[in-house]
Amino acid sequence: MWQHNYIPIADNLGASALVAALPIFVLLLMLGVLKKPAWMAGLAGLATAAVVALFAYGMPVSMVVSSATYGAAFGLLPIGWIVFSAILLYRLTVDTGKFEIVKESVGSLTPDRRLQALLIAFAFGAFIEGAAGFGSPVAVAAAMLTGLGFSPFYAAGICLLANTAPVAFGSIGIPVTTLAGTTGLNVNELSGAVGRICAPISFWVPAYLVMVMGGWRALKGVLPAVIVCGGAFAGLQYWVSNHLGPELVDITSSLAAIGSLVLLFKLWKPSDTFELEGCTPQKPATKKYSGSELFWAWMPYLMLVLFVLVWGHGSVKAFLVSTNINVQWPGLHNMIQRVPPAVVNAGPYPAMYAVSWLSAAGTSCVLATIAAAALLGVGPGRFLGILGTTLQQLAKPLLTIASVLALAFLMNYSGATATLGLAFASTGSTFPFFSAMLGWLGVFLTGSDTSANALFGNLQVITANKLGLDPVLMASANSSGGVMGKMISLQSIAVAAAATGMAASDESKLFRFTLKHSIFLASLIGLITVFYAFK
Repeated sequence: MWQHNYIPIADNLGASALVAALPIFVLLLMLGVLKKPAWMAGLAGLATAAVVALFAYGMPVSMVVSSATYGAAFGLLPIGWIVFSAILLYRLTVDTGKFEIVKESVGSLTPDRRLQALLIAFAFGAFIEGAAGFGSPVAVAAAMLTGLGFSPFYAAGICLLANTAPVAFGSIGIPVTTLAGTTGLNVNELSGAVGRICAPISFWVPAYLVMVMGGWRALKGVLPAVIVCGGAFAGLQYWVSNHLGPELVDITSSLAAIGSLVLLFKLWKPSDTFELEGCTPQKPATKKYSGSELFWAWMPYLMLVLFVLVWGHGSVKAFLVSTNINVQWPGLHNMIQRVPPAVVNAGPYPAMYAVSWLSAAGTSCVLATIAAAALLGVGPGRFLGILGTTLQQLAKPLLTIASVLALAFLMNYSGATATLGLAFASTGSTFPFFSAMLGWLGVFLTGSDTSANALFGNLQVITANKLGLDPVLMASANSSGGVMGKMISLQSIAVAAAATGMAASDESKLFRFTLKHSIFLASLIGLITVFYAFK
């Protein structure tokens, strides 16, 4: 059994952390400086991680290959599967002409681009995050905004920024329940702490979103909407997380935000006008659609909501999970020993791959699409044509997702990620701030708040106990800070680019656009954690 060594360079944590971070530096260089497409950055980062694992950590070649292929497989199923299914649903609505009706029905609620972003990117996206998670909200919402006339770049950027508030409670609360399972802490205490950290930011995100779109002047014109939307979402997020647990936080919060916005649109309209760069001017509705026409236009999305809710229901979910095929990943499962202080007790590092062919959220979305196609009278030949177009659109994004997850798993199994975590944990009295930044790093690497909690949850608790801090707060800061890393994860960038049909040359621009917002918002989470730690 090969054993982890978290300080492989001259027995010095600082030097070891710098070497461990080389794949991250390569990603930043490729995207932020050299402006290369995300798939190239992902492959370059993966190659660098392999070199670090082999020559700095002394990882056997067979384990390097095995951990990378394990990550790539996880990137394709369940994550790539979700992206594919979400884009397939959108392509169906476009091909059948139903999206034109969807577009005009949203436009009849409000033609204002700021309000459309709040309704689709923030509120509806949060609902999809709560029901399915794992990239689906960005895929669905970004595709819808592009169809509404937003430029691919702004549709992607807005949805990545909006998909911050709900992430910690996504997919029926999976990140928090995973954190509880990893750390042994009470799930309801963790839920409440995450809610107390996230709610102030959630209240502010709608306003921040509009300011990014057009500055203070744009925000001033829609202040009633951002207050109503942010207040409804944050208020329910705080109350439900503290009183009912993590499972229904996003579902209830997003429905409150959607309902409050739709009601407000009936009673109030902005007095100013706003134009967003690159947007196609919205034409006035050419006809009034009947209730039946609106129902059939929205039916594919209604089917999506129905299927993902059924897939997430307790008894149904338990049955679906029982159909998973669990594979002990060859050459990796329990063949590496993790050691303190990254874990409490030394033990083997499992590598179980769940072939979730039926229980995956992507399967629910595909079945919803098939059902919608049948109800809309789309024949098998036409449906296969839509499927082929979708696969062609997703070739490079799926390569990006596979390479980035391969990089993340390789860093995890080589011990490099734990080295970075220990470097954050060594920050002493400033750890409450860096606790949130550690979660941010985890999601940047893995693209998943759930994975970041599984990765760093125990380390947060160990460090908190050593420093005399509240372990529940520090573990919760990991999950809360992690949500801000979602928008810069290459996995998320690839999903957004695929959903909008963005040019590959714009992916690096999108990364640079989200990076500054990600660092700023993660820092706010860190400061809120400091306040709770020392109040």
